[in-house]
Amino acid sequence: MGSKKTTWWIICSVAISLIIGIVIGNFISGKSFGRKLFMTPNNKVSVILDIINQDYVDAVNMKDLTENAINNIIKELDPHSSYISGKELQSINEDMEGHFGGLGVTPYLFEDTLIVLNIVHGGPASQVGLMPGDRIVFADDSLLVGKDITDEFILNTFRGPIGTSVKLGIKRNSPEYADQILEYTITRGDIPIRTIQAAYEAYEGIGIIKIYDKFSHTTYDEFIQAITKLSAKGCHSFIIDLRMNGGGSLDAAINIANEFLPAGRMIVYAEGKSFPRMESISDGSGNFPENTVVILMDQMSASASEVVAGALQDNDRAIIMGRRSFGKGLVQNQIELSDNSALRLTIARYFTPSGRNIQRKYTLGKSDEYNQDWINQLSNGEGFHQDSLKIDTTLMYETFHGRTVYGGGGIIPDIFIPIDTTHLTSYFLKMENHGIFEKFAFQYFDKNLHLRDEYKDYMSMLEYLKTQPIFSELIRFADMNGIRRCSTQISRSENQIMTTAYARILQNFFGDEAFYTIQLQNDPMVEKAVQTILSQQ
Repeated sequence: MGSKKTTWWIICSVAISLIIGIVIGNFISGKSFGRKLFMTPNNKVSVILDIINQDYVDAVNMKDLTENAINNIIKELDPHSSYISGKELQSINEDMEGHFGGLGVTPYLFEDTLIVLNIVHGGPASQVGLMPGDRIVFADDSLLVGKDITDEFILNTFRGPIGTSVKLGIKRNSPEYADQILEYTITRGDIPIRTIQAAYEAYEGIGIIKIYDKFSHTTYDEFIQAITKLSAKGCHSFIIDLRMNGGGSLDAAINIANEFLPAGRMIVYAEGKSFPRMESISDGSGNFPENTVVILMDQMSASASEVVAGALQDNDRAIIMGRRSFGKGLVQNQIELSDNSALRLTIARYFTPSGRNIQRKYTLGKSDEYNQDWINQLSNGEGFHQDSLKIDTTLMYETFHGRTVYGGGGIIPDIFIPIDTTHLTSYFLKMENHGIFEKFAFQYFDKNLHLRDEYKDYMSMLEYLKTQPIFSELIRFADMNGIRRCSTQISRSENQIMTTAYARILQNFFGDEAFYTIQLQNDPMVEKAVQTILSQQ
């Protein structure tokens, strides 16, 4: 009986202890999660993150959590506001500034070997004696032979702060150095990023200037150099190719438009909730206020490209040719943060001189839908048929001389030019998608390095290439790399196949200017622009 009582009391004691523990636990829990902290709507996110960091049961990577939280907040805004991490910011700033710290080398990864293609004349690699075709065996303490080489490794090797050095071990593609590993210590220097990729006389008296990819802070200076050179050659009419140009520096766009306008003309204006109206007016210092101008645009032309096109279209100073542009009429301000990240925040809308805001419609927080709408716009035939071009006729505006232009998203061209599909056979597209042109061009370059000493410019080498059996060699190369030949499609795409092959080969020997110049020579839109200019003379 005594033992039963003892057992009973033990059970009761344990039960009471458990109940008390649960009650105390709930009390403590209630005190923890129920406490009220002072916060405002503006600091709520930071307070919550602080609580998680202090009280959460498991260890949390607060840096990643914070970065994700910021990204999710920005996603609730317009499609062009963004958060830029510290890792991304340096590259973006370098592109905008138009230069970076580096070796002055264009590397090419062929199979598992990193090979030097072009070298910037007068750059660090050129000064120490690196040569096109050199194989990079090691970089500092990293042996590269038989190793998977990542894009990040290539970037870190060839770019870096000005004044820092890298030691390269080189195997030279030359019999006299067959058994040697040459060592070079190269100090990184200031390497320019050119945004004008081609500038040449397309036809007698007609110059073309290709501004590819972006407007940087150096684009205007590059433009002046290019157009001055063309003027000296006797060019009095100009084609400005802004296709595939996603924008960038608004100042560069304004300065380029100013070159073609008389004094007192509106170029662009912008305004926003906390952004007082800002107007850019031509100052009369432009050197080409009466020259004939044609602007080429496509569905990838955006932002600063649209500022140039809109300014010259609304002032009746240029013919806009091509396809409806992207439609980005929002102005971002980049605010750099103390951890080297940045916030790129939309602060205003910009308007063309006639009053058009050419921003496409969007819904806050619906960036995916915004991008899909653009894809749908193309897939619905807008790039191929003028009749598919949907114009909001309720948004009508007048140019300086009274012509009607339309708002509602993008710059609508004066002359519509559809996407050229004459050469776009599945055979050609397979060659492009499988990198056949790049691989063939590299192997041709690697086997014919002596040509760089025999030909000092790409036009003379082009004439030489036209005498060689490159077409048959390329088709055979495609066969060997799994592209089944189709005679009908090869015949249909022959001109474009050869143009692309020549352009890629010459790019390896002479750089991007050679590539774009050769590509543009058989371009249907360029040909139409030349015909349009000639018809007005």
